[in-house]
Amino acid sequence: MTALRPERESAAGGPVDPLTDPLPDVLAGGHSSPWFRAEQPPQQVQGHDLSAPQPPPADPYAQLPADAYAAPPQDDAYAGHSPYEGGPGWTASPEPYPAPEAAEEPYSPVPEAPRDDETMALRAADPARTDEERDETPPATTAAGAEGGRAARRKAAKRNARPGGRRGTGRRRAGAPAPEASGTPGGGGEPPERPRTRVEARRAARARKPSAATVASRAVGELFITIGVLMLLFVTYQLWWTNVRAQQQADGAAHNLQQDWEQGKRKPGAFQAGQGFAILHIPKLDVVVPVASGIDKQRVLDRGMAGHYAEGALKTALPSAKEGNFAVAGHRNTHGEPFRYINRLTPGDPIVVETQDTYYVYEMASILPQTPPSNTAVIDPVPAGSGFTEPGRYLTLTTCTPEFTSTYRMIVWGKMVEERPRSKGKPDALVD
Repeated sequence: MTALRPERESAAGGPVDPLTDPLPDVLAGGHSSPWFRAEQPPQQVQGHDLSAPQPPPADPYAQLPADAYAAPPQDDAYAGHSPYEGGPGWTASPEPYPAPEAAEEPYSPVPEAPRDDETMALRAADPARTDEERDETPPATTAAGAEGGRAARRKAAKRNARPGGRRGTGRRRAGAPAPEASGTPGGGGEPPERPRTRVEARRAARARKPSAATVASRAVGELFITIGVLMLLFVTYQLWWTNVRAQQQADGAAHNLQQDWEQGKRKPGAFQAGQGFAILHIPKLDVVVPVASGIDKQRVLDRGMAGHYAEGALKTALPSAKEGNFAVAGHRNTHGEPFRYINRLTPGDPIVVETQDTYYVYEMASILPQTPPSNTAVIDPVPAGSGFTEPGRYLTLTTCTPEFTSTYRMIVWGKMVEERPRSKGKPDALVD
């Protein structure tokens, strides 16, 4: 409470006038303003009667001339400017600029701390969870707990641990769905699936088994895949491995033949079937292939060698004969394919037959691109279709055509131009 204060006195010793007192005492006599209460009687202030009507105040601008507020004349400097808003000649803009919109601040409510229904203890709010996540959380999984408190949560946990309604110890069986994934009150998912009976389980097992048509289609598909793989392996064997193997065998036969010549084991004359006795050189095609007696497929041609027509009705002369046709056959594809590119030979290309004592040099004369396999006249002493008209010393090369088939035969003929003993060295065709 405010303490009582003694009456203040003026400097002259008398009481202070309330109107002139800079610190009027409000508590002593009420409000300091004489007009505060309506029930107070009129008072006179310094000789003036406040209740009498007061004259209106004098106009301080009444003595000014009439043109004092006239607009000043505008000079030419302001002629091109627009009038100010609300002034003479001003019109509102048809499309005023819209007021800038205030940037809306994102709403970020302060997360409310969950309340414990039992202890009413304070808990810190989880700032990582948004309002949507808290709204989507099932009532049984919130911090406040399910309706009924801790006892209800315990009952829900026991129901989750006993799927199917069986009585148990409260532990969740192995393989049973977790409360979050099941349809229990604490999971928030679909209702738990009813256990199947034995009949239903057997029907489901039979439904999962593939039908006979499915098994048959799978077997057919696997069979086709196996056949495709086998065909691919066979093609690889024919086009690649047979060449590798035949080339190795042909190189080995040529090497052994040259060693026998150096040691004097081979003598000119008749040769056994499959026995090598010469080496054929085609410099233009970079071909060096041993020549064996006979045209047997297994013992000669498939081993990468060229076969001499030396048996039966197809027997031809040897290079050492003074007159005749030396005819040789070879594969065009697979098994070493020594004659694959003989179609590239042109008239005048050298072909050399090397024996133990002599080099026989032939020049390519003509080619027959295609003829039936039954046309044996192409290997006659004077071959038909070669252009030769009289006996001489000729060379005939035969192979299959088109490529990778044996439908027809391709024939290449040559004529001997040089017989050179080995003692004089290699001929020019092999040196160059």
